[in-house]
Amino acid sequence: MEVFLIRVLQLILALTILVFLHEGGHFFFAKLFGVRVEKFYIFFDWKFSLFKFKPKKSDTEYGIGWIPLGGYCKIAGMIDESFDTEQMKQPEQPWEFRTKPTWQRLLIMIGGVLVNFLLALFIYSQILFWWGDSYIPVKDMTLGMKFNQEAKSYGFKDGDILVGTEKREFKEFGANLYRDISEAHRVDIIRDGKPMSISLPGEINMLNMIKADPAFVRPLMPAVVDSIIPGTPAAKIGMQKGDKILALNGAPIDSYNEFTDQLGRRLDMLMTSKSSADSLKARTVVIAFGNDARTDTTQVVLTPDLKLGFVVKNVMGLYQPKTVEYSFLESIPAGIKYGWNVLASYVDDMKYVFTAEGAKSLGGFGAIGSLFPPMWDWYMFWKMTAFLSIILAFMNILPIPALDGGHVLFLLYEMITRRKPSENFMIKAEYVGFGLLILLMVAANLNDILRWLGYM
Repeated sequence: MEVFLIRVLQLILALTILVFLHEGGHFFFAKLFGVRVEKFYIFFDWKFSLFKFKPKKSDTEYGIGWIPLGGYCKIAGMIDESFDTEQMKQPEQPWEFRTKPTWQRLLIMIGGVLVNFLLALFIYSQILFWWGDSYIPVKDMTLGMKFNQEAKSYGFKDGDILVGTEKREFKEFGANLYRDISEAHRVDIIRDGKPMSISLPGEINMLNMIKADPAFVRPLMPAVVDSIIPGTPAAKIGMQKGDKILALNGAPIDSYNEFTDQLGRRLDMLMTSKSSADSLKARTVVIAFGNDARTDTTQVVLTPDLKLGFVVKNVMGLYQPKTVEYSFLESIPAGIKYGWNVLASYVDDMKYVFTAEGAKSLGGFGAIGSLFPPMWDWYMFWKMTAFLSIILAFMNILPIPALDGGHVLFLLYEMITRRKPSENFMIKAEYVGFGLLILLMVAANLNDILRWLGYM
């Protein structure tokens, strides 16, 4: 429960910051050009609000809504998500959005996206300034990688040390490594101390690489016990720090990766069990472990979530991280470059959204919240906030009615043709766009529920 609350608080704080500054971008340009802002809300206030106030001699009501799906600026003389059609029937006023020149209306509409994008670049710059860029170079992972059967069909072997592709050297293990391999025609590796190359088709589906079970490639982790959790099956059978897992149900274990893969197969048995006897059978395994002085083989019943109860060293414990530090001035161009690469990667990955697997991968608030760490970590919080700011900027500039990008599209049409779309058309387009967004949001959050129930 504590982990859940910590993630919820991080998500709410991040969304509050992003929504406030996004709507602040619209607000700034509206005020700059003398356009009246009637309401400025963080989150939506359908039926009622949690808090609101209106300063004396101000045209703007400020408040906090109760539905954390975004926020809004209600700009006078504009067709937006408030669907205030009565106002549009009144005579035009000089302080309304609709009476301003097209270029001013365009800046008002892109103000939110612009602020979110600049905010992301600023946060990335400050992350580099305060924490630096700490990572483990892939080529320094001297134990190599563990590959699945698809990867092995291309010529990879367990223990291969990845170096790079024909485009660039691998930096760190993560999404960019998968992306580079998926687009590569050649991957350079070190095998048994000798450099060599593997030819690839250049168009492997990255989403399938990541979602495969086991994944296409993972850092190879030794099956060596680093610590024992008291009271667990591992403690009861006398497992000790330094022991190596040798076999599971007679199958040799060459790495911790292989051990978890074997347990994953037991999970399939556990999920299909129809009785307590079936469940007990799925949880019962024969394990061989030991060190140079002894070898033990024993039957053990795993925990209900198929855990034995020991911990191995993670990647950060196996290798020495490399840290690049930046001065304040150096962090600015480095942060801009980092943020631009994040945006480019996100845009490139959007092609998978339009596939069946991509649609299943959509996530709502549950998926977004799970990206935050289970313990409060300001480094990860700001990194995730910057990433969400990039996403918010990109999604809002898409040419969909009800989003900023939809309004921008109609304004560009007006600038080119010198004709405004009719108010009736704009209202209908707003309804259609708003409906599409609701359907997308329902689908994304339904995916979260199905994943939680174990159906996806």
